[in-house]
Amino acid sequence: MSDNQIISVKEILELEASNQKVEVKGWIRNKRGSKTTSFLSINDGSTIKTLQVIAEDQIINEATIKDITTGCCVQINGILKKSIGANQRSELFAKKIKILGLADANEYPLQPKKHSLEFLREKAHLRFRTNTFSAVFRLRHALTFAVHKFFNDKGFVNIHTPIITGADAEGAGEMFQVTNLNLEDTPIVDGKVDYTKDFFNIKTNLTVSGQLEAELGALSLGQVYTFGPTFRAENSNTSRHLSEFWMIEPEVAFADLEENMDLAEEFLKYCIQYCITNCEDDLRFLDSRLANEEKSLKKEERSEMGLLERLQFVIENDFERLTYREAIDILRNSKPNKKKKFKYIIEGFGSDLQSEHERYLVEKKFKKPLIISDYPKGVKAFYMKQNEDGETVRAMDILFPQIGEIIGGSQREEDLNKLSNRMEEMEICKEELWWYLETRKFGTCVHSGFGLGFERLIMFVTGMKNIRDVIPFPRTPQNADF
Repeated sequence: MSDNQIISVKEILELEASNQKVEVKGWIRNKRGSKTTSFLSINDGSTIKTLQVIAEDQIINEATIKDITTGCCVQINGILKKSIGANQRSELFAKKIKILGLADANEYPLQPKKHSLEFLREKAHLRFRTNTFSAVFRLRHALTFAVHKFFNDKGFVNIHTPIITGADAEGAGEMFQVTNLNLEDTPIVDGKVDYTKDFFNIKTNLTVSGQLEAELGALSLGQVYTFGPTFRAENSNTSRHLSEFWMIEPEVAFADLEENMDLAEEFLKYCIQYCITNCEDDLRFLDSRLANEEKSLKKEERSEMGLLERLQFVIENDFERLTYREAIDILRNSKPNKKKKFKYIIEGFGSDLQSEHERYLVEKKFKKPLIISDYPKGVKAFYMKQNEDGETVRAMDILFPQIGEIIGGSQREEDLNKLSNRMEEMEICKEELWWYLETRKFGTCVHSGFGLGFERLIMFVTGMKNIRDVIPFPRTPQNADF
């Protein structure tokens, strides 16, 4: 190593200290000490751990030491020596400290004490500097990399689907409109907005899904996946919903529902294993954090497993699989349903499964991830493959403990007549989706796919209980700060 080589805190902590000269840059987490010696904790975001720096007043002048406060940015040159302390392998003896950016102790909001997650959401521009959020966002990065590696290694092609679209993939209608019209002087023809005067010549929205376009790619490239932002104008303020979120959507030609379920289970296990293998320090911290957080809960409200134990359990056990009809029978005969403890009572076939039902099945009945298939067609989207019974479709949802639904997918309807008739039944405009229908006219085949809400996967891996804490700058109703 050359003299004064700039390396990360993570790299320094992995070195065998032997009085080598190093230079490190980062932010001060804490300062303590006596009149003659100060102990500084520095972190640069490369690891959950901090490097202890010893600054002696004989070497570092008093004015510099005084200006060093929690949150300030510094450059430190020094000698790396073995530590005599029990909790660290090495420590840096400062020879020179340069303050790159001051942080006024009277104004800096992240002083070394415990802060609530609610408070930190209001300080989203600074919460990266906390242990919790630095760990969460390093894990978000690791999962992003794992997603691309998984599909790349399997020969999938990543395609970028439109963010601005004229189609509603789900038929839900809860979309953000995109327009260039003057809203104070909107062109009106026959009492309706004239979108031919708009930028794209038609009414356009922010996408809720890249699935329909991904299907087009799969029916030529074989195996594709999308990974991008999606938007839902649903006025929901729950801990599980965002207005802007990221979706991973693979589509596979020649795959039926069983193969689709196999792929989804393999994918989830791969991503979790990648984090266990590559993010041990962050996961250990979050495991401890979750355990401490749940100490204040009633025993029946606490997780039966710690975070690391839960992750390991998921990758070591097969997901339970059952049909919607089987799930409904279990729920209808369950104690919470019979005693009317469920908010939404299960009457029978056709009932839409709510979060309370999903979590009962996963956390109480089976106590493991669950795949439910073959839902009633009335509660699912128009593009799903219809079963021979005329009542159900080849759909599947994967349910996880603490999360509920984490993946939704299906075998797609490849029969042009059935798809066309279903669109008419559900009043989906066929003229808008002419291009989608044409893939069933020209070389159609069995194909399947699913969608994974990326933030829900991050919630499961990190143990965070509010989805706003796993995306850097959450977009929710009445909130678009930062």
